Amino acid sequence: MLARWLPAAINTRPAEWSRAAIGMALGTLLSVWACAQVFGMEVALHLLGPLGASAVLLFAVSSGALAQPWSIIGSYLCAGIVALLVARVLGRTLGSACLAAGMTVILICWLRCLHPPAGGLAMTLVLADPASIALGWQELGAVMLGAGALLGCALAYNNATRTRYPKGLPVPSPVVVGSSAPVIDPEVTAADLKLALAEMEQFYDVQPSELEQLIHAAQGHARRRSIGEVLSRRA
Repeated sequence: MLARWLPAAINTRPAEWSRAAIGMALGTLLSVWACAQVFGMEVALHLLGPLGASAVLLFAVSSGALAQPWSIIGSYLCAGIVALLVARVLGRTLGSACLAAGMTVILICWLRCLHPPAGGLAMTLVLADPASIALGWQELGAVMLGAGALLGCALAYNNATRTRYPKGLPVPSPVVVGSSAPVIDPEVTAADLKLALAEMEQFYDVQPSELEQLIHAAQGHARRRSIGEVLSRRA
């Protein structure tokens, strides 16, 4: 039972850690600087926490669904609108900040732009500093400027350092037709998946054992589908 509390081994090299760390630092610096040029340093520093959290996802786990462009842009927009509305109607209290975060999570799940820092951003905007409060609805512009600058930096830096971003749609494998004998693939194990993840040298927010369970479940569904197709042809 205690073994469950131990962290899993990271399947990336120190070079990837350094690449992500440099990108995260540069991206956060650029986004805060751009926001400060337009809305002032006090407003920009108030957004530093959410932007820094987003930078970790965009540079360190850029292959994940939570780090894609629509995730950050859509979630920041939702968090900004919800937070400003809640603050105007219910005031700027701890309870209204938590309510804004919860409403933001529901909205970004519905719009398929789940991005964890958006919850913190909603709380940050409700419990804002005086300079941000004075902006009114213009605070939404500061939020989107910071998110846009961070995304632009992630697009440039990740691709310049040979990390494809954003993640493209998977390319279907070619189907081999006319084979004389059926090819039986060996069972994929967690060890095989761990080696494959190590070869890709990127952070993936999933454990090899979870991938193994997913593959075996998909294989079971594929077998049942194949049997159903055969029985329907014979009927």
